[in-house]
Amino acid sequence: MRIGIATDHGGFNLKETLVDHLKAAGHEVVDFGAFTLKEDDDYPDFVIPLAEAVAAGDVVRGIAVCGSGVGASVCANKVKGVHAALIADHFSAKQGVEDDHMNILCIGGRTQGPEVAKDLVDTFLAAEFSDAPRHLRRLGKVAKLESAQ
Repeated sequence: MRIGIATDHGGFNLKETLVDHLKAAGHEVVDFGAFTLKEDDDYPDFVIPLAEAVAAGDVVRGIAVCGSGVGASVCANKVKGVHAALIADHFSAKQGVEDDHMNILCIGGRTQGPEVAKDLVDTFLAAEFSDAPRHLRRLGKVAKLESAQ
């Protein structure tokens, strides 16, 4: 799977760990940065290009990491066609894809350890959208909000 990943300084070390993990699992990884640890960088500079790539279909799914994961989630969701969520548990990593068509997983580099983060990423990538009528109906309502803006 072609996966995009992005971070700022708050998730830099975790991003590096996840890139290695994804490559070892056979995924193609598109790294949107940060490429060096700079304490004064800003997550939108990396997360927005990732979100745009997910929305355009240039990558199948994305992983956004910042200190808490909150800023990355807020930022990514501003891009039309993106369904991003801050995830800290396996149920939500799976259910977010199956029911809500989540296409960007947001993780806190200062809140998740590397082993848990790897498990969450694996769960996210293994999940598939259900296409259930009730989920399509709900996502249609969300899409109307996007087109109204």
